[in-house]
Amino acid sequence: MKDFDLSLENLEKLFPAELTPAQLAQAKTVFFKELSLQAHKFYQGKVQVLPKAGLFGFNWFNVWYTPGVSSVSTAIRDDNNSSFQLSNRGNTVAVVSDSTRVLGDGDCTPPGGLGVMEGKALLMKYLGGVDAFPLCINSRDEDGIPQAEKIIDFVKMLEPSCGAINLEDISQPNCYKVLDELQAACNIPVWHDDAQGTACVTMAGLFNALRLAEKDISQTKFVLMGAGASNTTIARLILAAGGDPQKLYVFDSKGGLHKERYDIAQKPEYYRKWELCTKTNPEKISNIEIALQDADVLIALSKPGPDTVKPSWIKKMAAKPIVFACANPVPEIYPYAAQEAGAFIVATGRGDFPNQVNNSLGFPGILKGALLVKAKRITDNMALAAAKALADFAAEKGLTTEYIIPNMEETAVFPKEAAEVAMQAIKEGVARTPLSFETVYNKAQSDINLAREQTRHLQKQGYIAKPPKKMLENALNKALQTVGKE
Repeated sequence: MKDFDLSLENLEKLFPAELTPAQLAQAKTVFFKELSLQAHKFYQGKVQVLPKAGLFGFNWFNVWYTPGVSSVSTAIRDDNNSSFQLSNRGNTVAVVSDSTRVLGDGDCTPPGGLGVMEGKALLMKYLGGVDAFPLCINSRDEDGIPQAEKIIDFVKMLEPSCGAINLEDISQPNCYKVLDELQAACNIPVWHDDAQGTACVTMAGLFNALRLAEKDISQTKFVLMGAGASNTTIARLILAAGGDPQKLYVFDSKGGLHKERYDIAQKPEYYRKWELCTKTNPEKISNIEIALQDADVLIALSKPGPDTVKPSWIKKMAAKPIVFACANPVPEIYPYAAQEAGAFIVATGRGDFPNQVNNSLGFPGILKGALLVKAKRITDNMALAAAKALADFAAEKGLTTEYIIPNMEETAVFPKEAAEVAMQAIKEGVARTPLSFETVYNKAQSDINLAREQTRHLQKQGYIAKPPKKMLENALNKALQTVGKE
């Protein structure tokens, strides 16, 4: 395989043709996990800090540090907003997590989220031209209980160093309080990617899936499996986009959300879930299989599968059923099984299947647009503007049941997304620096192209070393051993 090219086409060639769909899906999961572990050991992480300013002789040390830099300190002292021009603050995002709900693995201890947070930083630079750094913090008290107040205080203290904050992998119910209080307290965007990011990209895929199925969102029956930060925000955006709350059904581990879920009503910290209890599921349905009868759309963000969603449930859905099974690392049902059960369109959170609904399509462009106009916050309408930009980009290329949303290789979508977000920020009055669409688009495109060229240059010159071929072979052998095909 040339240069470790793991495109979809090349990936399929790695595995024996006689593997069943179930075996192939299982083998790919093991392959990616093993290759990831080995690659992280080889590189010892995946981000670093490099200077962006030149050193053109000895005395440039006096410019970039003392005594020259004193003028920068006093200028910022006199006008704090000048920190966006005189430092990298205006293009810097802190990726903050307490690692209490990492992907599908749950509480991974404070440093356990570093792999994910470094990944966010890598994608933010490569896809958005944004500099980001991972900060995994210990939010536990002396009894080991995560405390929302610790995260809130930390981010407040961090605000002077950043242009925006990306919250990640914070468990319920703390995720709601942390986001809402920080959005109110901070004067820079505080973005919860598990909630707003996943919701934005899901809505992009949903817009096009409904377009292909010829279904109007206002007449569509939705069933959401899982009531965490992602699905509660998706539900909110569905309603904001014109969905009917009387046709929306959300389920958590104890059943359907509705007005008689007094267990939720008695826990004020779950206020986001209670809001949905008061608006949706008028029949008070508690069984998801019953709710799925004649449903148009199932959006699952719950327990990793592959048997969390039953094929028999999909068979009871309406004509041309749409199934988003987005748990990581294993979807609630594999695409082949959903299609065999009659699903018209299937999406997952994984890039090795068609229709990857992953927040990596959202946060690089969204945060870039917010940063360029120095937005004070990111609103739901800004997230919907990004979703529509993603959906329109795919529609212009030509929609199919296996292409409802762009993929991360289609980097032309990110400057467009950034510009649409910036325009919405200006429209809503949350931008400090209004710019034209063209200005935002061109700057975003320039920064993204530069980041990609820098990475390619480092690879070409050997500053980013190629991993040994044995690494790929070891990962493949372990994957095939799991399905008895070594």
